[in-house]
Amino acid sequence: MTTVRDATFDVLRRYGLTTIFGNPGSTEVTLLTGLPDDLRFVLALHEGSVVGMATGWAIGHEAPALAVLHTTAGLGNAVGAIATARVNRVPLVILVGQQDRRHLALEPFLTGHLSGLAGDYPVRVDQPVRAQDVPGAVARAFHEATTFRGPALVVVPMDDWEAPFSGETVAAPARMVRPAGIPDDDLAPLVELLSEARSPAIVAGAGAGWEALVALAERLGCPVFQESFGGRAGFPQDHPLYAGVLPADRVRLREALAGHDVVLAVGAPVFRQYPYVPGPLVAAGTSVAVITDDPAEAHRSPADLAYLASPSAVCARLAALLPSSSPAAGRAPAPDIPEPPSAGRAPMADIPELPAAGRPLRAAHVLRELALRLPADTVLVEETPSSRPDLHRLVPARTPLGFLSAAMGGLGFAVPAAVGLRMALPDRPVVAVVGDGSALYGVHGLWSATHYRVGALFVVLSNGRYAIMDRLADKQGGKAPWPPFTEVDMGGLARSLGCPARRVDSYDELTAALDEVLPSLAAREEPLLLDVTVTVDPDFQP
Repeated sequence: MTTVRDATFDVLRRYGLTTIFGNPGSTEVTLLTGLPDDLRFVLALHEGSVVGMATGWAIGHEAPALAVLHTTAGLGNAVGAIATARVNRVPLVILVGQQDRRHLALEPFLTGHLSGLAGDYPVRVDQPVRAQDVPGAVARAFHEATTFRGPALVVVPMDDWEAPFSGETVAAPARMVRPAGIPDDDLAPLVELLSEARSPAIVAGAGAGWEALVALAERLGCPVFQESFGGRAGFPQDHPLYAGVLPADRVRLREALAGHDVVLAVGAPVFRQYPYVPGPLVAAGTSVAVITDDPAEAHRSPADLAYLASPSAVCARLAALLPSSSPAAGRAPAPDIPEPPSAGRAPMADIPELPAAGRPLRAAHVLRELALRLPADTVLVEETPSSRPDLHRLVPARTPLGFLSAAMGGLGFAVPAAVGLRMALPDRPVVAVVGDGSALYGVHGLWSATHYRVGALFVVLSNGRYAIMDRLADKQGGKAPWPPFTEVDMGGLARSLGCPARRVDSYDELTAALDEVLPSLAAREEPLLLDVTVTVDPDFQP
């Protein structure tokens, strides 16, 4: 007899969902016990790491990943990671276990009120009416996750897996085609706007198409800014046209875009902000256009012209349609474009002086040494809020995965995401640069890295405090009630989870460790955590 479980496994095989990230619970035991040999189960020790690892896997494969969560406790523990996946626009299929359907009405132990537990962050939450609808719900979840670029949840009672399926119909298409093209006539308003611009600028977001955007920027000969707090680099940051990361408040944003009469946001909203500051986003007389395949992003952007379409397809076509005279014809260079980093090296003016003997390391020292040694194809995952400006300044992204971060802003992304990325991209060097406060939220992922021989490098910048929160409290004019946590030993925690770790307290120890590890990082099969003691940067401004 074919069961719902058998039919669902066939759906998973059809869509390439054969790696299952999970932390098992009793409501999933009927699904997971005795898995077929072609399905691989990957254990994480906390549901935040389950979803974080699946997120990294999906980013690396550019396709949905599969996670399994345990009823209310598992889904509740994973909500922050689900929110991060949604804001980072990463497709996931998530199966959530539920108590036995036959006595759900009595709300037995482990019954979950699951439909709204993750709020609006899932792109879909499905609770199939019948057991026989589960395979179709999983197939639809794959399509929804792919189309809307986010997590799609299917809640499955534990007895459904053993129900008969013979002769049932899978209520979802076997194949979905998503045409990406856009007619030239529809692009005419944007072609006209850019052709007539005196000083255009581009804002690249996580959804921008790397090569197509380069072609468009070079055609226009205009500066390209990175959106603030973006989930990944949208443009090569060692390119001569790269102009840096946009400020996240309106006053500095207007200053950065001053002098540009047309600003085109590609794969980014208009515009990502952090602190509220009154006033318009851009100066009077500046036209704003946006290209995105995210309907919500398009609908909330205060733009003069919006295209809901594939950014890569639109940029490629624009580069072909714009007149060849556009780049330099009568255009002055954009004002105040900073000299970009070259080949991974920061401009000399930005490189901090080496620490004197006996003086503590700063985060900028660590990032500078990383930048001088990282291979060009390194996948870099960032989660160090108080050091992010230095990282942007000193470590340019030279590939589309050269900078990845949690666009949601919550902590706990970098460690498990780096594990999933390295599992998906076993031939690429993967480095996570993480603050010690951030690392504590995802430290469980180090066990999975060790057990599954995931050779990622975790560089923990340990200052023993929430430096960004301390500085915000200073700006607020009051005393922070939270203490530092200098007692925490990140290397000791890593070793307790089986992950090798080294303590780094000096410049010489830092350079020796990096010189030893980085040249062979792509082939490394064992994770390593460098617990680097750094002092709080006195010049940091959140």
